[in-house]
Amino acid sequence: MAERPVKIFVVEDNEWYNKLLVYTLSLNPDYDVKSFFNARDFLNSLNEMPDIVTLDYKLPDLSGLEVLKRIRQVNEDVQVILISEQEDIEMVVTLLKLGAYDYITKSDDIKERLLNTIQNLTKDLNLKKEISILRREVQSKYSFRKTILGDSPAIKSVYELVGKALDTNITVIISGETGTGKELVAKAIHYNSRRKEKPFVAVNVPAIPSELIESELFGHEKGSFTGASSRRIGRFEEADGGTLFLDEIGEMEMNLQTKLLRVLQEKEIVRIGSNKPVKTDCRIIAATNKNLRDEVKKGRFREDLYYRLLGLPIELPPLRDRASDILILARHFMDSYCNENGMPLKKLSPGAQKKLLNYNFPGNVRELKSLVELAVTLSAKEEIEDGDFAIDPAEPLSAVSGADLTLREYEMQILKATLRKCNNDINLTARKLDIGVSTIYRMLKQEKDSGK
Repeated sequence: MAERPVKIFVVEDNEWYNKLLVYTLSLNPDYDVKSFFNARDFLNSLNEMPDIVTLDYKLPDLSGLEVLKRIRQVNEDVQVILISEQEDIEMVVTLLKLGAYDYITKSDDIKERLLNTIQNLTKDLNLKKEISILRREVQSKYSFRKTILGDSPAIKSVYELVGKALDTNITVIISGETGTGKELVAKAIHYNSRRKEKPFVAVNVPAIPSELIESELFGHEKGSFTGASSRRIGRFEEADGGTLFLDEIGEMEMNLQTKLLRVLQEKEIVRIGSNKPVKTDCRIIAATNKNLRDEVKKGRFREDLYYRLLGLPIELPPLRDRASDILILARHFMDSYCNENGMPLKKLSPGAQKKLLNYNFPGNVRELKSLVELAVTLSAKEEIEDGDFAIDPAEPLSAVSGADLTLREYEMQILKATLRKCNNDINLTARKLDIGVSTIYRMLKQEKDSGK
């Protein structure tokens, strides 16, 4: 049984057919059926929000075409099934273009055809309802005040910039160290913007092999290269009407930067193996842990692409620069983890709070989340003690304040320390650091190639 009966309005001036349709549909307890004999009474009741309307094409006061147009003016979500004594192909095409779901002729098998059509339509309606519920849940989850937690001056300035990004389609570029929450901010912008009903498509640029990245972004036609057994829609087309999030844009190779620039300028893509341009309408949000201005000076990033992407810059502060937010975030991660795993809520002891506040968090918010979840898992008490946090002063991971290291070197220290704690389990390490397995292999390869 459905949570709410499917509301069906039968609009039919022939009394015998009206009773036949109403009786046939009323046999299903999931259908709430109401009948009308003319267009006027039906249109006056349209505010009752039916889900489905079966509409006779020839009514005494208005044609089915005119009624369909009025339905569309009032509510585009109402599904309309036209019923007629004869099939006029030209008229069928016109009605379907105006949004009719189906066109059924009055024949001996009308009951079976109508029931099958409404059964299929009901499945579609239920799917749309589920999608709508999921979208509302996602939008609630990514309400930016719930997503970007904190009360520090640094994070308040981020709130202000995110607020400015919500009401326009301006390109946004989010910069910040690894683990500061760049993708979360991108999702918060998308799911609170006018594009929230459309897709959010994320692309981790360095995680895709260089020989596949162009196909991934722009798509390809069947037979355009070895292995292209069918047409592939690229991420730009997937994100049509919504948002395309290009993560770690600073890692993009120069030849692809040129193609990306053209797409951003022309607002159209060309699939590999095709000469036909396809218009795209997606908002671009890019993220980087590099200083793109420095990358431009070093010749590793196109200057024209840099200015095309610049739009609204949002810089996320490292966690060490927003120390007053550490305990707010820690309690949030702790409560969320306990709720997700059916565990009783825990507290932070004064010693645990002090230990967190005295740590520099080179892995930023992502590292804090991993440390808190591990501490909750290890602790058998209601109160988490300082010893439950896997912060070892002897580890290179904690030697941030006194060392003169690059960001990449800090990242490698975090990776190596976590690998040791996870007994070199790559999958477990990826989960702890909330990064892809391919990212770990790439970092280790870069470390090996550099001779360190």
